[in-house]
Amino acid sequence: MSNQRIETKCVQGSYTPGNGEPRQIPIIQSTTFKYATSEDMGKLFDLEAEGYFYSRLQNPTCDMVARKICELEGGTAAMLTSSGQAANFFAVFNIANEGDHVVAESSIYGGTFNLFAVTMKKMGIDFTFVSPDCSDEELEAAFKPNTKAVFGETIANPALRVLDIERFANAAHRHGVPLIVDNTFATPVNCRPFEWGADIVTHSTTKYMDGHGSAVGGCIVDSGKFDWMAHADKFPGLTTPDESYHGITYAERFGQAGAYITKATAQLMRDFGCTPSPQSAYLLNLGLESLHVRMARHCENAMAVAKFLESSDKISWVFYPDLEGNVDNGLCKKYLPNGSCGVVSFGVKGGRKAAENFMKHLKLCAIETHVADARTCCLHPASATHRQMNDEELKAAGVSPDLVRLSCGIESAEDLIDDIRQALESV
Repeated sequence: MSNQRIETKCVQGSYTPGNGEPRQIPIIQSTTFKYATSEDMGKLFDLEAEGYFYSRLQNPTCDMVARKICELEGGTAAMLTSSGQAANFFAVFNIANEGDHVVAESSIYGGTFNLFAVTMKKMGIDFTFVSPDCSDEELEAAFKPNTKAVFGETIANPALRVLDIERFANAAHRHGVPLIVDNTFATPVNCRPFEWGADIVTHSTTKYMDGHGSAVGGCIVDSGKFDWMAHADKFPGLTTPDESYHGITYAERFGQAGAYITKATAQLMRDFGCTPSPQSAYLLNLGLESLHVRMARHCENAMAVAKFLESSDKISWVFYPDLEGNVDNGLCKKYLPNGSCGVVSFGVKGGRKAAENFMKHLKLCAIETHVADARTCCLHPASATHRQMNDEELKAAGVSPDLVRLSCGIESAEDLIDDIRQALESV
């Protein structure tokens, strides 16, 4: 499949049925797998043979879908997780433990920020957050001798800032650490971070990959390009024997192409059990089959809506990276030439009350906490996810009281605009 275009990989990647076999990937809804002898199973436990013994670690249906995402991203190995949060946690914790440090771009999704700044801090991992607009000197100053990774999002949720992947990758590599990029909003259809120097990619597959609000999930993909043994002192978990798993040294046994994902599966999935269900993986695959078609429509609709909002005298500001004049438009053209995503952020003139009134009058655009769905959804953070904050606290968190986040689906753009127009007439 490596020579085929991404549209074909979306539809047919990872699974080719044989004669008389099911055309759609089978759902292997089983917790366990039978073997003829203990010796056969022992080879699996020693990672000397391929196969399955318990679905908490691996499952055939989940692995088929992980392989498809791996093909789409151009990686060498991948694994599914139970959520995008689990994927980001595993991606970092696989190489950074107590006493270690990570550099992260500050505009990342609030849930990920909390995971890093609060929960993982309690685990003894320190994070330094840098602005997407930081100078080269500020970026360099963020690194410490115990830094183990750099983390960012291709397109931040909901800030919509575009990560300068090449710049952050170069900084990471100068310090002998990998760049981890959450590619949820762009998807590999619009950006493949490995082509710009990223080493590991994560996804909340709950969003565009699933695309229909059907199943929560996550994915981690390894590029296979980072040389762990060249920086052996920084990554002992990969370059020294794992006594909890028969003394295996992952980087020696599985090389650059497989060490990182094998360790995350054999060690972290074994111990934390953030296991995706086969049914969820099946639903995710259905979404992946139309991803290339839907992403184009999401972006087309978002651009039409963003331009309409720019022309409205009831809107104070619009943030969408594809718009000319947007602070990240240059980065958008570089990394996302075919479009960014379907999410638009904007401010309603009149502040919090005006935004609340606008939301009340929407008819087609549903009020939801979700984003990146085939159906358009809308959120006013100040009265929903951030309702515990006053206006001053909102501004300090980078969420203005007038901010509305609109995730454009794949309906008619004209109908979406009509709904927004009639809702604005009430403001």
